[in-house]
Amino acid sequence: MPDRHGPYRNTRFLLEIEGIGVAGFSQATIPESSTEATEYREGNDPPTVRKLWSLNTYGELTLQRGTAEDSTELFEWRRMVEQGDVDSARRSIAVILLDEEGEPGARWEFRNAWPRQYDAPELDATGNEVAIESLEIAHEGMERTE
Repeated sequence: MPDRHGPYRNTRFLLEIEGIGVAGFSQATIPESSTEATEYREGNDPPTVRKLWSLNTYGELTLQRGTAEDSTELFEWRRMVEQGDVDSARRSIAVILLDEEGEPGARWEFRNAWPRQYDAPELDATGNEVAIESLEIAHEGMERTE
């Protein structure tokens, strides 16, 4: 194992989606996690409001990858939601950051995740970019486990 100096680089990562075999992704945007603050003050308190914690909220995980001829798993997963079968579409997802040697490093896990939005690639006959499809994943919580 190399002698680590400094933070991980963001260029090497894996994605695990329970029950769906997927190839590599070119980009994974890990969402924010926040807790809403509720202001509260009783009549006999000093003239300053208290900040109480409230609901936890999570942004959506966004995944992007090059469109491939034989890879329709993500679109089929999204189709389950379109047909109203969200409960069957829920999956566990993990995004795993790799070190320079390709060994697992940091890991973020998402529970009860399902595809909220699928974006097909933009096509332009005058360009030379790769056709990228993206998927926004809604979930009910994330945890950094390593």
